[in-house]
Amino acid sequence: MRAPSTRCALTAYSLGLNTTPEPGLRDLDYGRWYGSTVGDVVAGDPFGLSAWLTDPNATPHGGESVRELCRRTAQWLSSVPSDAGHVLAVAEPAVIRASLVHAMAAPARAFWHLDVPSSVLSLTSRGGRWSWSTRLGYIAPVQRWPSDVERSPAGGIDRDESLVPL
Repeated sequence: MRAPSTRCALTAYSLGLNTTPEPGLRDLDYGRWYGSTVGDVVAGDPFGLSAWLTDPNATPHGGESVRELCRRTAQWLSSVPSDAGHVLAVAEPAVIRASLVHAMAAPARAFWHLDVPSSVLSLTSRGGRWSWSTRLGYIAPVQRWPSDVERSPAGGIDRDESLVPL
């Protein structure tokens, strides 16, 4: 399974995975900041950005708070059947951070303190206790566009990938 974004579809495709979109893995809802760069947000709403980065309940953009994302991600992790065996999910960096917050039983305030490099994160649940490990990986560039992924009108990356995670 994968997040519904183009980025995650292409990552899964590059890895040769046959995945289906999972709405619970969708990226943080950036509200009116959607499609903006961090520079745009700094220029237009510096106080809102500051609040968002320091208060996990803040929604200056009108979208989803970090705390809401952490709850949604925890619900998705809890919904995976315990007898499912290995489950592979291609997810957005914000969802990976939220997964780590849940796995570490950390407060939502820890969200922005977690560095999420391009890597493979392995989460394991045993009796309700989580462990995790990471390993760096390489993803080969896509040689041709997969037929089941719709391109943006400009033929480039969708706008959901414009707001660069901090």
